[in-house]
Amino acid sequence: MAEPSKFKSGGGCFSKLLLLILLAAAVGLGAAIFYAIQPQDLTDLGGHGPATGILPERDLKVVLQNAIDRGYPVTLSEAEINQWLGRTLATKQAGFLEGKVTLDRVWVRLEEERAEVIMERHFLGKSFTVSMYLQVEQVEDLKGPLLNITPSGGPYLKDYPYPPRGGRFGKLVVPMGFLHLVMPAYQKLPALFPGEITLAFTKMARIRIEKGNLVLDPRELLGQEGMPKTF
Repeated sequence: MAEPSKFKSGGGCFSKLLLLILLAAAVGLGAAIFYAIQPQDLTDLGGHGPATGILPERDLKVVLQNAIDRGYPVTLSEAEINQWLGRTLATKQAGFLEGKVTLDRVWVRLEEERAEVIMERHFLGKSFTVSMYLQVEQVEDLKGPLLNITPSGGPYLKDYPYPPRGGRFGKLVVPMGFLHLVMPAYQKLPALFPGEITLAFTKMARIRIEKGNLVLDPRELLGQEGMPKTF
């Protein structure tokens, strides 16, 4: 009499598949941590290092106010902004990391249609960087055109609008949700420059971010007939 056939479970294949998935996740996490603790290259920034030279010092508050009063656009270069931040911003690490980590500098990188605000820290002699992308949106409400500054650097995935790029931890580009880890530090920056922030981002009608330049224009957009044109 023939023996009944025995049923063999596929549990062995499933466990191998699960092991491969966990192994891939561990490798991906390890790679992410490796790139996150590697500081991004700052040598391409305008105003970084002696190659740029020392630009003439301008009082940005006076420059912006004159542009608004007289109605002409003003261009601030990446190098000028970074050197101004170096002169005027006294950085200090607060919280439980005070005394262990130093906040050395805040830098700005200007690219086409977006800015990157970078914080450079040192811990045990090693440099660490975090950054946040910012874009300017021109919108309109019942009161008229408005400028909206959003923490976004474009889509994180090429074919999908969400999630947007939030910034970088070291060399690792992260989605916007990860910025909650560093948002308290960035929220303190505008309070350090209330006059310049108001003049640059409240009083200006248009802001354009170019490669290496920030263009601020207080003039309203005009149509062909000389009437205000909506955005």
